[in-house]
Amino acid sequence: MQTPTYLAAELRLPTNGLDYTILGIYFAVVLGIGFAARRSVKTSLDFFLSGRSLPAWITGLAFISANLAATEILGMAANSAQYGAYTVHWYWIGAIPAMVFLGLVMMPFYYGSKVRSVPEFLLLRFDRGAHLLSSILFAFAAILIAGVNLYALAIVVEALLGWPQWVAIVVAGFFVLAYITLGGLSSAIYNEVLQFFVILAALIPITVLGLKKVGGWGGLTDKLTATHGHNFVTAWGGTGIGHANPLGANWLTIVLGLGFVLSFGYWTTNFAEVQRALSARNLSAAQRTPLIAAYPKIFIVFLVMIPGLVAAVLVPKIGTPGSGLQYNDSIPYLMQELLPNGVLGIAVTGLLAAFMAGMAANVSSFNTVFTNDIWSKYVVRHREDEYYVKFGRLITAIGVVASIGTAFLASSFSNIMSYLQTLFSFFNVPMFVVFVVGMFWKRASAKSGFWGLLGGTVTAMINYFVIYKHGIIGIPSDQGANFVSAIAGFVAGAVVMVAVSLFTASKPEEDLQGLVYGTTSPGMAEPPAAGDDAWYRRPALLGWGSVVLAAACYVPFSL
Repeated sequence: MQTPTYLAAELRLPTNGLDYTILGIYFAVVLGIGFAARRSVKTSLDFFLSGRSLPAWITGLAFISANLAATEILGMAANSAQYGAYTVHWYWIGAIPAMVFLGLVMMPFYYGSKVRSVPEFLLLRFDRGAHLLSSILFAFAAILIAGVNLYALAIVVEALLGWPQWVAIVVAGFFVLAYITLGGLSSAIYNEVLQFFVILAALIPITVLGLKKVGGWGGLTDKLTATHGHNFVTAWGGTGIGHANPLGANWLTIVLGLGFVLSFGYWTTNFAEVQRALSARNLSAAQRTPLIAAYPKIFIVFLVMIPGLVAAVLVPKIGTPGSGLQYNDSIPYLMQELLPNGVLGIAVTGLLAAFMAGMAANVSSFNTVFTNDIWSKYVVRHREDEYYVKFGRLITAIGVVASIGTAFLASSFSNIMSYLQTLFSFFNVPMFVVFVVGMFWKRASAKSGFWGLLGGTVTAMINYFVIYKHGIIGIPSDQGANFVSAIAGFVAGAVVMVAVSLFTASKPEEDLQGLVYGTTSPGMAEPPAAGDDAWYRRPALLGWGSVVLAAACYVPFSL
């Protein structure tokens, strides 16, 4: 068991009236967007998918903002303070390729089939068993991940501003509940666009002033090399099989575990992200959504990695009992040390915006899946559309309350990123293998979806809780264990699906049209409109351009 996540008590910020005024203005704008979006909610499609009417640049920014939560702000800075420059792998290997794959390959299946959620696609491709199991697993995971954001927000606010945890939880939960209940997904998305810019306004000053404090990039790398070794400031140093490195993983587990299984599992099946693309106005906009998001994703790594590296220089023993600070304290520590009032208010607002964006993304995806995939299909069926809109608002409130209950499960992890990656290996990876096998293999039977999903989930959990936690096989770190769990879950799910398919009947080919690669049904392909052929509107060029740019960014970290 690791040290609890509580931030150090001495991190109290010297906030004043100006900082609280900035914070109050932000909360007022958030509620205003909720009230404005309420006017556009007339049907369940409006509430759960914004009526599929939003332009690509809106959905693209919301897509990346929904990911800018505890994972990015506290988690990735903590990752950098603990593991060094290896953090770039979570972006340039663990995000960009999967985001491109989602836009170019998977969005035509999602959007063209007109599904409202990721589990609903499994209902069309497999059977009700796969659909119900995936819906339950996703709803459970969404509440757990929303709880991470809410808990992280509460401990940050308690440490930095002195508010009691319960006050922070209630205030943040109320605002998220208010604007999602009022305006549904549209309210969440427009707030996420606002939050994207607020988050950048918070992180840029911390990064610039932090670099100045340690003598620029050269001073930062020199100091870290002297105290942590050369591998701490490189992306691939020491990752040969059998070699030791701060991350506790080799190149094979990084590429397969993080770069393929965890990454593709998260970005292509996590409905909290995919939901933003499904709300786009047409297929072309839906495909461009993750591709537009990939460009800021390439550079955001510097805004979360550099503060973690700076904290490792300023507090050389950070994360150890002697320092008094944990890895999760990196960003709050730099806020306390570097930021003047006014800028401090923007930074606090940015942190709150990040946590609220992450929580809102998961709560809005939870209410969609629970309403459309569980309640309307298995509990109360064939009711009028207005009933499901009202129930969606009710389940949103229940989801927020449940998130408060699950928030404290994150307290056993000193590095929030480790906890989130553990959840992804349990829930997203098995769903991804079911998607991949089902999309590219016609012979995959209707029953194989359920058993593949179950087999992959159980195997990943056994690897983590039994093999790793009981030391049956030595794995150096939680992150290394997550990579291995992801690989084990993926392989087990694929093997189970193949085995089950050999002994059970496949679905008729006419039922697979538009659901399996190479069987696209008429109407799924969407020709570009006249004059809509600019390079930045072409999904293929936009997507592969981001991959090339991310690869180019690796050069200085590979030397």
